[in-house]
Amino acid sequence: MNKIYKAFENGKAFIPFITCGDPDLETTGKAVREAVANGADLIELGIPFSDPTAEGPVIQSANLRALNNGISTDKIFNFVEQLRHDVKVPLVFMTYTNVIFSYGKEAFISKCRELGVDGLILPDLPFEEKGEFLPVCRKYDIALISMIAPTSENRIAMIAREAEGFLYIVSSLGVTGVRSEIKTDLVSIVKTVKDNTDIPCAIGFGISTPEQAGYMAGISDGVIVGSAIIKFFEQYGTQAPAYIGRFVNKMKSAITSNT
Repeated sequence: MNKIYKAFENGKAFIPFITCGDPDLETTGKAVREAVANGADLIELGIPFSDPTAEGPVIQSANLRALNNGISTDKIFNFVEQLRHDVKVPLVFMTYTNVIFSYGKEAFISKCRELGVDGLILPDLPFEEKGEFLPVCRKYDIALISMIAPTSENRIAMIAREAEGFLYIVSSLGVTGVRSEIKTDLVSIVKTVKDNTDIPCAIGFGISTPEQAGYMAGISDGVIVGSAIIKFFEQYGTQAPAYIGRFVNKMKSAITSNT
């Protein structure tokens, strides 16, 4: 049975996104462990790609730094194998379909199972084309996590009914990145989701402050933060993990106090 549910079984989940290999895998490992020690319930690990279409400039730059440092899918697999010796929270890969096609679909997804990776998020995979990956994911008990965007509208119920793992609700139009204000009617989106599935939903894109995290936790089952975390790597490099730990602690406290 897929273990993603464990991230949500003790209340609202905090889910940080971390790009593998930025600036190096040793720092990635330290950042993951700091995040978990400070309350992260599930970790999204980004596998860098040269054309990350869903990402804003912060995460694009992280992808570029990692690729320029020689990161590869096999190096990330070896890293996760070591990570799993002591990191027990659910892990999800976030990457792009070309990464998987290049590696080999069956080889990539079976390796995820072998390493204890619990799910996949593919931002460039249209819901209508998920059949390209779903049978193999189910064969290896890897949740293929669907995304719901503000533009999903009359497709929200359909996506929710077929959800696996958790639903990733995109807070705003556009690419990832810190936003000072989020104006999407997320309450209505979450209501439609809840009317159609018992699978938990988490909100991401643009969340960067404890106040925003607390609000999002009040209307959903979890909060996803990426760009605000990646900025620590951009600013502090190998010293980033300590700052990330403190940030995760603040965000987890905010969502806990608002539930």
